[in-house]
This record gives sequence, C-alpha cells and structure tokens, in this order.
Amino acid sequence: MSFEPNYEYRTGIGTDIHRLVEDRRLVLGGVEIPFARGLLGHSDGDVVMHAVIDALLGAIVMGDIGELFPDTDDQWKDANSSDLLHVVGQYLGDNRWEVVNLDLIVHAEEPRLEPYKKQMKRTIASVLGVDFNSVNVKAKTNEGLGEIGAGQAIASTAAVLLRRRLKRTL
Repeated sequence: MSFEPNYEYRTGIGTDIHRLVEDRRLVLGGVEIPFARGLLGHSDGDVVMHAVIDALLGAIVMGDIGELFPDTDDQWKDANSSDLLHVVGQYLGDNRWEVVNLDLIVHAEEPRLEPYKKQMKRTIASVLGVDFNSVNVKAKTNEGLGEIGAGQAIASTAAVLLRRRLKRTL
C-alpha cells in the first residue's frame, strides 16, 4: 500500500482486559461463545470490541471508551458492545474517516477461539461497514503465565490505520 498525498492517515492502539466470572455470557468480537464463564464488565464485557473502540478513538484523538461510555452511567449497563462500536463507527463516517485495516489479538488461555475468528471478523467489519478483508483477528494463549494464562481473564489488543481525504482549499 502506498500513502497518497491527498489523504491524512492516523493510527491507534487499544487494549482491554476483563476478569472471567460465573453467570455471565462470553461475548468476544460481537460473537457469543459457548463457555462456562463470561467477562465481568459494566456492559457485556466484550474486550475485543472495547479494544477496537479504544484504537479508533485514539486514532482520532477522542480519548477512550470510558470517557465516551462511562461505567458510572446506567445508560451503558449491560450494553451490547457492538452497539457502542456502531456509535463510534458512525462518528468516523460523519467525519470522513475510513478504516484502512484493523488488526486484533485476543489473549485467552481458553476457550479455543479458532472456530470463532471469522465470525468475529465478519461482525466487526459489518458493524463498521468495512470490507471483511480489512479486519484481522488472531488468538493467542499466554502459555500459562499471569491472570490470562491461569484462565482468570481474557484480554484484547487492537491496532488500526484510518485515513480521510484532505479538504481542498482554493
């Protein structure tokens, strides 16, 4: 890919981690995954969507997910994180930003995520209105190390490249 002089480019990085608990659904990348535990959070705890939101907000210099959707606001209690991403995606579109590519890592010892990666890609691409091939999802274990390796938490990391056409002035 070459960088075109008529575009402004921005990158962003996002991370999130939540503790696994009983009596919660496990939602990752907008996909409900059968598992005995889910992620504790004010919303649905979807660390993948939260990392994507933070990466996008970072790229456009708009703070982080906690500023836009604070956990002190009951409006966001048990919110579907795909809906939160949709709000951010609409803001991007309204300001002429487009996703060039989005690269994600899900850090989880279990469950095995390979069967769900394409569903996550499809869901994220659909919510953002981008091509399926602009989104990449990787799953990694922590080789038994730390809270993630002990099966106590799941985390996600996202990196994004955005661009928008520069306004021409005469």
